[in-house]
Amino acid sequence: MGESGIIAKSTGERGFCAMIRGWSPRKRFIAAMLFGLVLGCFPGMGQTEETHQGRELRVALLPILDVLPFHVAEAEGYFADAGVAVHAVPVASGLDRDQLMQSGEIDGMLTEMTTTASFNRDRVQVRIVRIARTAYPHFPLFRVVSAPKSGITSPQGLAGVPIGVSKNTIIEYVTDRLLTAAGLRPEDVIKRSVPVIPERYQLLMQEQLKAATLPDPLAKSALVAGAHLVIDDSEHPHYSASVLSFSVKTLMDKPEAVRLFLEAWDRAAGAVNTNPETYRPLLLQRIRVPKNVQKTYVLPPFPRNMVPDERQWDDVMAWMVSKGLLEVSLSYEGSVTTDFLPHHSDD
Repeated sequence: MGESGIIAKSTGERGFCAMIRGWSPRKRFIAAMLFGLVLGCFPGMGQTEETHQGRELRVALLPILDVLPFHVAEAEGYFADAGVAVHAVPVASGLDRDQLMQSGEIDGMLTEMTTTASFNRDRVQVRIVRIARTAYPHFPLFRVVSAPKSGITSPQGLAGVPIGVSKNTIIEYVTDRLLTAAGLRPEDVIKRSVPVIPERYQLLMQEQLKAATLPDPLAKSALVAGAHLVIDDSEHPHYSASVLSFSVKTLMDKPEAVRLFLEAWDRAAGAVNTNPETYRPLLLQRIRVPKNVQKTYVLPPFPRNMVPDERQWDDVMAWMVSKGLLEVSLSYEGSVTTDFLPHHSDD
């Protein structure tokens, strides 16, 4: 039962007591029996605060497009409908998020496969339960773009040119994979570490970086402002995915809460996919969208009830081992679970 349900229950009891004050003992007895019967007919009104605690989750969220379904589910009351209390924990960076998970202050987080693997290097601490966002045709997740005056418009033009990335993250992984898929040799792909994404954007637009890998909608903003598209992941969607990961402890202690959370998230993803423009005001309120694309950026579709497949995971593992981020590949089954996928979908 949500907080409103608990309040309604206590308020109802106080109102009932006030109502029968002054009645005869016999009438008060009959009324009390009837009131108890009504509570029995509505199980939610009889739940205790302790029961409610078992359906509470704390989820760390970055202010990026990938978490829009969360905000939609919250605004539309989908979490309340599902019977789960979900508390957003805003974080400014992946480092902040990871520290919260490491200290046990959150149950789940929006993250990526590389981060999940890093957590599980020595023992399994978190598991992926859903893909939050992925690339689709005409809707890339990441784009490699070049500075307005760079003159670089093809992957071959990036040979030996430092590209701004976040090192050891999905952004570096996607950059490597996209450029080698386009024919560049690994040794020709040079990267410069600029972990703060807005700073990377500014350096690009100020011509202090000739190229950078950026997520949408920031990448789209750069293009509108004069940058050039070099390559994006819409043709290679299997390289790109943000994911929802939960601690193993939460998955064991609160499996039903996680299941209900994911049902509400998926319901919200479906709502956005059906009527994306309806949620533009919420997008602009909760998520950083550059001014020059606030009115024109087309919301992408969000995946429904998916987890990364084994091929995706194994490729990320191979890349991390090659970079020295892992000594050996981690098993797919250890870090990705299908236990929280629905048995069937109506869509």
